[in-house]
Amino acid sequence: MADAVKTQNPAPRVRVQAMKEYHPPLGCRDALRLDFNENTLACSPKVRDVLGQISAGALTRYPEREPVEAIVAAHVGVKAEQLALTNGVDEAIHVLFETFLEAGDELLLPVPTYTMYEVYASATDARIVAVQAAEDLAFPFERLLAAITPRTKIIAIANPNSPAGSVATREQLLALAERAPHAVLLVDEAYYHFHGETLMDLVGTVPNLVVARTFSKAYGLAGLRLGLLAGPVELMRWVRRVLSPYSVNSLALACLPPALDDTEYLDWYVGEVLTARGEFEAVLDVAGVRRWPSRANFVLVEIGAKHEEFVRLMRDAGVLVRDRSSDPGCDGLVRITIGTREQMRQAIPALHSSLAVIRGERDKQ
Repeated sequence: MADAVKTQNPAPRVRVQAMKEYHPPLGCRDALRLDFNENTLACSPKVRDVLGQISAGALTRYPEREPVEAIVAAHVGVKAEQLALTNGVDEAIHVLFETFLEAGDELLLPVPTYTMYEVYASATDARIVAVQAAEDLAFPFERLLAAITPRTKIIAIANPNSPAGSVATREQLLALAERAPHAVLLVDEAYYHFHGETLMDLVGTVPNLVVARTFSKAYGLAGLRLGLLAGPVELMRWVRRVLSPYSVNSLALACLPPALDDTEYLDWYVGEVLTARGEFEAVLDVAGVRRWPSRANFVLVEIGAKHEEFVRLMRDAGVLVRDRSSDPGCDGLVRITIGTREQMRQAIPALHSSLAVIRGERDKQ
């Protein structure tokens, strides 16, 4: 009996065994990175200056997030007690779900959308209610309204949404919050800077509204892992119970204030992306590639049955793009991140040559 016990391995929770796995294709990305919607160029020069001034001794101390949270709260226009910094927006989502979802609850999720909502929710005992968007991938507002039940505990909305870049209007989001006062309405504004519309001004006014943001996109701090949650004090008090006090590291905390302060650089980069998006969309239109209207720093295109070959051809030409065919309703679709104007002009020859191959207009090289 003792020998039998020794050979047994610890078993994870049943929920963990059933979790959906997520394997981001992050290896070997030494090319033009148009695959993960990051800032494709660099963070602010002010951030680099701060990094160079951090002493070895500073790294021996545990991080203190509260002073920087106060700075960020003032920057986005909320009270310090209404905001918490997180280790990327992923931790924000994870902590929110752990705080509010339990057995019998439902997460209402329009799909396709950011994969990690489903991953983190599947670690809880809640039920995921997926509401499929129509073929145009527009925000399925009426379907979401109809799917709300007394068991709905969180409604997670990425706005703009990925992979299509579609948006929900302010009125639609507020209607959802009003229809489900018993549920948390999470509005994930990861791509806010490219969209320009927000519900952050209603934090604390709408009692069930929580807004998430990331500093991985426009600010170019993906490697430092920084995000935020902002919501009513009553809700954030419970979130802080679950949130690790040391999950945001000292380097990230030191770099965030100068990143926020350098509005000139941020405005320049966002302007570059928006201009480049318009230019690249025009190229897609001329090439006869179907695309979805986007309010983010990416564009979703229809490649068709040869989507895997297209992604490979683009990679061989030095441009990384993201196959989204495994997303619900996205078979044959590929997402292309928008970088600067110069970067997108560099990507155009790869686009044309890859399209020519999959369309049979020239032999493979």
